[in-house]
Amino acid sequence: MSINGLQKRFQSSSTAAELNQSPFDNIRQQMEDVLGNGGVMKEVVHPGEGPSVPQNASVLIHYSGFLEYSDQPFETTTHFKHPRMMKLGRDVTLPGMELGLLTMRKGEFSRFLLHPRYAYGKMGCPPLIPAAAPVLFEIQILDILDSGQVDDFVILSPVWRSTVSSTNFPWLTSFGFQEEQNMFPLCKLDEVVNTLRSFGNRCFNQSRYEKAKEHYKQGVELLGNRVRLSDAEAKKLQMALLPLYLNLSLTELRLERPRKALKYANRALDVDSSSTKALYRCGQAYLELGDNERAHDYLVKAQTRKPFDGDINNLLKTVTIAYKDSLDKEKDLYAKMFAGFKGSAEKQTNDDPSQ
Repeated sequence: MSINGLQKRFQSSSTAAELNQSPFDNIRQQMEDVLGNGGVMKEVVHPGEGPSVPQNASVLIHYSGFLEYSDQPFETTTHFKHPRMMKLGRDVTLPGMELGLLTMRKGEFSRFLLHPRYAYGKMGCPPLIPAAAPVLFEIQILDILDSGQVDDFVILSPVWRSTVSSTNFPWLTSFGFQEEQNMFPLCKLDEVVNTLRSFGNRCFNQSRYEKAKEHYKQGVELLGNRVRLSDAEAKKLQMALLPLYLNLSLTELRLERPRKALKYANRALDVDSSSTKALYRCGQAYLELGDNERAHDYLVKAQTRKPFDGDINNLLKTVTIAYKDSLDKEKDLYAKMFAGFKGSAEKQTNDDPSQ
């Protein structure tokens, strides 16, 4: 616990009463009682902002768990390269931790002191956790994704519809599900798709490209299921598709599938023909396909829109050099072919009988 100053804080207790108390008893006095029964005590070290964590959400967190009188955590994620993403109701196994998380906000760092019945119980978790041991958790929330809202919406998707309606729930018609899905306000659909895109971005940043692709495609599918849109809603929906197509294109490039990357980049251009990123993706895909001329054309268009973009200029330089090399090789090839034809023609003339 000394890594966060708790040990020093326990040792700095000055009154006789405090010296006779245990470290957890001391810290408990400065904590808020979350449930009103002393089972989950909370101290906010650094407040967060925004709404508190919703039910069934997914949270990106760092946490460390401590036993009383211990300087070192029995479990910690602070050394992980990527923070843990945990879904409430599924991945969080301690009831006290889940109850504590529901009180937190994005960016918040708090400490929670859990009674054994809200932690590891009477039996503990040998050999790490003794029987009937209270535990202290330090938790920092880096991000909150409302995956519960995604779950509620996805359950109405055609894939789920076809599964349930053909098995145990024949009375749930496709029309009924389509109606329910379309009753969701477009702003809610936008929130669901943004959450899926955030999940995809997290997987992409961890180089889990296939999983990232799944999230992006799910977002595209949900947007495609929307019907009976006004012109304004249809335009808004199309713009929501744009970042998904761009991300899918980049993901396919990482998976070394340039033809699929080109397909999604072209779909992005169908939505916004002036999209610099879509033009850049096309240039990247054509370069991977060995078509330097087309790669050059798309990158020049992208550079026209963003002349000082470093990525565009660097790739355009690479493509220009490759394009020039290919033209030079082609020129040398034609020169050799021409020389061969010329030599053959001269040889044929010299071999002709004199007149």
